[in-house]
Amino acid sequence: MGLGSIGVPSLILILVVALLIFGPSKLPEVGKAFGQTLKEFKKSTNDLMSDNDDKKDTDTKE
Repeated sequence: MGLGSIGVPSLILILVVALLIFGPSKLPEVGKAFGQTLKEFKKSTNDLMSDNDDKKDTDTKE
């Protein structure tokens, strides 16, 4: 059961709960913060994978 198994009704329910918790004025700020966090996480993950690939390349050349 991964992220791909979330359907449209589940997404609507999540959006309604977020709207109730944060309110309509805070929701764009929360979405922006979540997006920036996700972007930084992906960048860090890609950097780590790149560093790992570079290390493997130097290990095999020696």
